[in-house]
Amino acid sequence: MAIEQSAPAPVYRIGELAALTGMSVHTLRWYEARGLFPADIPRTSTGRRVYGEQAIGWLRLLARLRDSGMPVSEISKYAELVRAGDGNEHERVELMEAHARSLDEQIDRLLASREVIRTKIRAYRHLLAERGIDVPGAEAGAGVGDGRD
Repeated sequence: MAIEQSAPAPVYRIGELAALTGMSVHTLRWYEARGLFPADIPRTSTGRRVYGEQAIGWLRLLARLRDSGMPVSEISKYAELVRAGDGNEHERVELMEAHARSLDEQIDRLLASREVIRTKIRAYRHLLAERGIDVPGAEAGAGVGDGRD
């Protein structure tokens, strides 16, 4: 009876991981230096970093957290919690919920700002129309709150 052996998990050198994630080698080293990975990065006998498949998913998460404005200090706290292992999921939830609330507040501010800007656009278009000046894109308020902006 043959025993099935699974293929070895792929490993990536830092340059390969950078290419796969769209991050620079410098950024990956910076993340490692600040403890933003959930585990120590293994190295070869010659000292080269090697990353497994899980690093790709982790880095995609870090990119989303950074893109959403999460401060590095909060990402570091999250990474510490993950590094510590099971038993702190409640703290992880609290950290993510706090960030989600912050995003909701930011979105509300952005939507309010957009409405102020749209109101200004409508006012200027109205003023120009009163003066008989043709305004490109002004037909039926095109581009202002019609889903095309």
